[in-house]
Amino acid sequence: MRLIIGTLVVFACVFGSYAAMGGHLEVLWQPFEFVIILGAAIGAFIIGNTGPVLKAVPAMLATLVKGPKYNQQAYVELLGMQYSLYRLAKQKGLMALEPHIEEPSESALFNSFPTFAANHHAVEFVCDYMRMVTLGANNVHEIDALMDEELETHHQEQERIISAMQSLADGTPALGIVAAVLGVIKTMGAIKEPPEVLGHLIGGALVGTFFGVFVAYGFFGPMAQSLKSLFEAESKYYVSLKAGLLAHIAGQPPVMAVEFARKALMSDVRPTFNEVEAATAALPA
Repeated sequence: MRLIIGTLVVFACVFGSYAAMGGHLEVLWQPFEFVIILGAAIGAFIIGNTGPVLKAVPAMLATLVKGPKYNQQAYVELLGMQYSLYRLAKQKGLMALEPHIEEPSESALFNSFPTFAANHHAVEFVCDYMRMVTLGANNVHEIDALMDEELETHHQEQERIISAMQSLADGTPALGIVAAVLGVIKTMGAIKEPPEVLGHLIGGALVGTFFGVFVAYGFFGPMAQSLKSLFEAESKYYVSLKAGLLAHIAGQPPVMAVEFARKALMSDVRPTFNEVEAATAALPA
């Protein structure tokens, strides 16, 4: 929704103001200038990025359209899942976790929390570390360091996508100049034409510069910034899992492990202690 609203505002302010000043919108319609700029930008994007980044483009665009993946209710569900998991380990022992962590897709516990169960990476994160605990790993500092390494790798994978989008924003103005120069070359070939024809050709050439700067700072740059904000917010989902898991491994009771996990969340989506308490009290025994 933010992407749509922002796009409408950009178009309305730029083209609406241009028309209000007496500008002729039809002059801005230079399809071959657009093909030069966007085509070269897409080609440069393909040259400059690896296969995994290119494959991530559809998901990246979907993320921009949909906005934040998690709301406060999703975090309440995440904390409820952790409480159920740690309570089960506390009451029935670590061996009771094996059916859930070995076959998470069949786990009644995980499937009771659909937002979490649908997040393959989060499920794998929890299962991997709980499996290590069942195998005897209990050094909190070593597991903490390993978690940091995994989360840093995940962050670097997301950062590659952000960098790719920012590079696109940085390069598009220069490609606009390329299109403008080609337009000027075309104009010079028609130097004997009357002034009104030359004026139209020069205006068409300058549209290239305008369009390159317009899409760079009106769309690609903000899209890169939006992706960064969305990925940073999403990373807190895993930081919350990490905090809860480490507290559980350190021997904290389930209610305290969940409180550690709650404190790791950003304030705008962090449920209150009472909200979490009410949610965990409503969970089946």
